Parts: sequence; structure tokens; C-alpha cells
Amino acid sequence: MKLCMIGTGYVGLVSGVCFSDVGNIVYCVDKDKKKIEELNKGNVPIYEPGLEEILKKNYKQNRLKFTTDLKKAVSSSDIIFICVGTPTRKNSNSADLKYVFSVAKELKKIIKSYKIIITKSTVPVTTGDKIENILKNLKKRKLVDIVSNPEFLREGEAIRDFIYPDRVVIGTDSKKANKILKSLYMPIIKKNSRYFNTTRRGAELIKYASNAFLATKISFINEIANLCEKAGIDVKDISFGMGSDERIGDRFLRAGPAYGGSCFPKDTRALIDTGKKFKTDLSIVKTVVISNDKRRFLSIKRVEKILNNKLLKKTITFLGVTFKPNTDDMREASSIPMIKYFNKKNCKIRYFDPTGEKEEFKNLKNVKYFKNINTACLNSDLIILHTEWNDFKLLNFKKLVKKRNFKIYDMRNMYSPSKMKKLNINYFGIGR
Repeated sequence: MKLCMIGTGYVGLVSGVCFSDVGNIVYCVDKDKKKIEELNKGNVPIYEPGLEEILKKNYKQNRLKFTTDLKKAVSSSDIIFICVGTPTRKNSNSADLKYVFSVAKELKKIIKSYKIIITKSTVPVTTGDKIENILKNLKKRKLVDIVSNPEFLREGEAIRDFIYPDRVVIGTDSKKANKILKSLYMPIIKKNSRYFNTTRRGAELIKYASNAFLATKISFINEIANLCEKAGIDVKDISFGMGSDERIGDRFLRAGPAYGGSCFPKDTRALIDTGKKFKTDLSIVKTVVISNDKRRFLSIKRVEKILNNKLLKKTITFLGVTFKPNTDDMREASSIPMIKYFNKKNCKIRYFDPTGEKEEFKNLKNVKYFKNINTACLNSDLIILHTEWNDFKLLNFKKLVKKRNFKIYDMRNMYSPSKMKKLNINYFGIGR
């Protein structure tokens, strides 16, 4: 089939590359000329393991095309995916849909033959209705079907998630569109149960509800971790004991920093806003957002306590600053408020991350990026294990730091407290 992905951000680029890898012709469109030029050179703007290799392979085989020409790409395609950003509006919880609606208005001018238009971007309930209203004349002429097909790709695991999806959700009441989309996804759905057809509004809500529930699990175990610290219990035991119950499951029950990234923060806020529009009080989701915001503050206070509130000129090294491993995504990473806070307190901040230096910290005078772990850790007063990259799981801290009485704050519980105690290292974990 011939597909058009509008937007070459995380969703559009990964989906487009993977669709081309199963035999489709894919046009990836973006207004950013520089980005398109780089993609045509084989340079990937995001860090996602395996993506560059698949992109180059399919580009060479002429199945993958990058262009700024929306009209040509849409006219040449059967299915149009809208993959533009839906950030949170300033001073609001609601999703900003201006890019989505702008695309719909452009499509109105271009479409002359039947197309399936899919919202792949995460959008609130009724967004599909509004797109359909923009394209109502095309709908009357049966030239378009508007479908919701939310993505469930995890950053760092996106290619595997695309090839082996838990489910493919298609929101449409059009039998024609549903039949075509089932054929499109057939190479990656092993069982019919993995392909789920529902209403368009249902598909829109499934995405938000899923992310809000996962965010709830994270906030829940983080609050239990707070209790564990005061009760002298290891939260890892609690997570295992709970997660072994098949009704609960162990995924997303790992205590750590506040959740961040491109999805959970904005999607929980947008779901609250949707509830408000439908006069429904989503009190649990509201509490999750409040709890997560408090988590950022608690992480800072924990560091202050570990350093006995003596922060002046202390050297603090962050190992990992992204919100999770195997991605370069810094959106709402808990390292940002922590580093900015301790920078203001005149601490000397160092950091190392496998994905390189970060724009967020370039203008902070006491914050320095190091190209390797050894130099970042040398003579530090405190090592903060912020992101659980594999690079950090088997470190000899005494050899790295070369200083007496340094401390470790393991925000991902990667190390054993008993082993750290045997090594005579001042070690602090989460909920332990």
C-alpha cells in the first residue's frame, strides 16, 4: 500500500520506517526542510535503537521517501496518517490541537480521490469528529473516512513494539476503511484478537485511559516506596509480591523518579481536561498528577537530606539525565528540576548520558557535561543514578570516584544495598 505520514517526529518517523519495512511505499512529510534534508542523507534526528539501520535499508530500496511536498505525498498515497504534535496548551491542561486541525485544512484543499485519514497523534475524545466537520464536504462525497488509530510505541522499544504489538486499535464504523486497515496491519498481527475495531471516540479514549492507568501504577508504587523508607521495608519485595498477582502484573511497578517523557504528563492532564468538558470528575487521575508533581519535590528534598543539608560547593554527578534509558528524550525528565535547583544552590553539577550533551543545561554556569563516566565521577561527593542505562549497572564506584566518604543515590534501585554495605559505600535507594 502507499502511505503518507504527516509529521516526522517520534510517532511519524518510527511508524513510517516500520511500515516501509513490511513492504509498503511510505512518504514521510515535514515542513522542516533541514530535517527532511538530513533524513534524505540517512541521519536520524532521534535516538531509537535499530531505527537508523531500518531507515537506510528501506530508503535504498526506494520504499521510504522524505519530502516537504505535502500535495504530492497525499495525492500519491491511499492512507494518510496525521502524526503531528499535540502538546499541552500554555496555562492549561488541554491538548493543543492547532497542528492537527491545520493538517486537516490542508488536506481539504488536496484530496480529489478516496483516502483514509488516520489520527495517529494522541488526541482527546471528539477530535475525529472535529476533523470530519472540517472535511464534511469530502465526507459527503465519500472521498474520506476519518479513523482513530492510536500508537502504543515505547521509546527505546519502539521497533519491537511495532512488530509485536499487544494490540492494534482501529476506531471507525466504516466497513471499507476497517477492511483496508486490517489488510495493512496483517503482516504484524499474529492473532485476530490483537486487531481491535471500536468506535472512533472509543479508540481516542483507549489511548488516554491506557497512559493514565500506567501513570497511576507508577505513582502508586512511588507512594508505597515513601512508606517503605519510613517502615524499613524494601519496596522491591513489595513490587514482586504484588506483581506476581496476574490481576495486577509487575510492569510499571518499579519505584523511582517522577514519570516523565512525551506521553504520561501531557496525556494525564489532557484526560482531566476531557473529563471536565464532559462534566465528569476524574478524581483518581487528578490525584496521580498531583502525586507525580510532589515526587519531583521529594526527590530534591531526599538529596538535601543525603547531603545533610550542606550543599554549598558540593560536587554532584548525575549518571543519566533522560527520562528513561534507550532514548534521548528530555521532555519532563525529573533530572531537569533537580539539576536546576542544585545549580542555584551553588553545587557543582556534572553529568554523563550515553546520548550526549543536553540543550536544557548548556546555559547553566555550574553544570558541565562529561564525555565519559570516569571523568564525570572523579572526586564527586554524590553520585545520582538517575536513568537505568546498561552502562551504569556494573560500575566500580570506589575506583571511579577515588574519594573517601562519597555517597550514592540510586533512583532506580539498580544496586544491592547489602553489597554496597559490604563495600563500605554510603548507599541510598528508593523505598529501601
